[in-house]
Amino acid sequence: MGIMAKLVLEKVEKRYETFHAIKGIDLTIDDREFVVFVGPSGCGKTTLLRMIAGLEEISGGVLSIDGMSANDIPADRRGLAMVFQTYALYPHMTVAENMGFALRMAKVPGREIAARVSRAAAMLQLGPVLERRPQALSGGQRQRVAIGRAIVRNPRGFLFDEPLSNLDAALRVQMRTELVKLNRQLQTTMIYVTHDQVEAMTMADRIVVLNGGIVEQVGRPLELYDNPANVFVAGFIGSPKINLLEGVVAENDGSCVRVRLDDAGVIGVVAPQASVAAGTRVTLGVRPEHVSFASRDPKGGDQIGGVADFVEHLGSETLVYVRRPDEGTMIVKVGDPSVVRRGDAVTMVPRADRALLFGPDGRALVRRPARGVS
Repeated sequence: MGIMAKLVLEKVEKRYETFHAIKGIDLTIDDREFVVFVGPSGCGKTTLLRMIAGLEEISGGVLSIDGMSANDIPADRRGLAMVFQTYALYPHMTVAENMGFALRMAKVPGREIAARVSRAAAMLQLGPVLERRPQALSGGQRQRVAIGRAIVRNPRGFLFDEPLSNLDAALRVQMRTELVKLNRQLQTTMIYVTHDQVEAMTMADRIVVLNGGIVEQVGRPLELYDNPANVFVAGFIGSPKINLLEGVVAENDGSCVRVRLDDAGVIGVVAPQASVAAGTRVTLGVRPEHVSFASRDPKGGDQIGGVADFVEHLGSETLVYVRRPDEGTMIVKVGDPSVVRRGDAVTMVPRADRALLFGPDGRALVRRPARGVS
């Protein structure tokens, strides 16, 4: 199809009387990118998507599509197709009729409609069901019909508002793969909204993390995972969640920051770039896969003691939830399911070269080497 769209948001805002929903967002989405908006409920991701679509007015700032201001362009003239959480298919129409309905309303010639529907159906593996009605389809097939209805319009870009939330777990995984393939096949810009950070990590070229109407961080999935800009992003991106421990800087020798935890122990963090003085309150962040168990040594440094409260066997990996002396919980990811049992006293050793460090304002104090991206 080859139709592309570059979107630029400059100081974009949305106000509802006294409620400030979107607070001056600057963002560029390049041609052909698959960008995912992610964040907790109420963060503004769907509102921002609807503003891009033209379904919500922009209160301030400028939205440009391919270099032209789109603030005053009606939704039906922006060249963007939106796919909603609900399928909204006409029950009395066949799959082919549902997919071609908007084209018929636009008085597109019948032969052209048939060609577009056939092409979209082939992409989405809907050819065998074109004559069926929605009630005879599975949930995954209905969602593909909704996507096909958007494809036949040859849009400049696609906007997806949590389109997979009504599907079961297996279908969600399948549809995630299909949407990423579709992005590559159509060579068209796609913006996808979800509250599921696993979807964001597995699908996106870049992720936009939203919180309270602002952008906390934009980057490739592994960039956000390895180098979150602040405590919020660190806590939101990653499953299972990162371990966040409070403490005070005991020493900073220029290459290693030693943090005295509030409950006990001193943990070292390799942080040659960190400009932080002794006595500063900090938050230590350790991913579950960057913690290991060691033989208990009460005199050893860089160790955290606790009791295994719950062991979750997931097949390929095991998650151990450890209760610390301050009644907080740490999660440790291990490969060997026999390494610890519930009720065992354990000693945890965080990797000093992978631990993250955040200052009193919640911002990152250390940056790790970026891992490659596929």
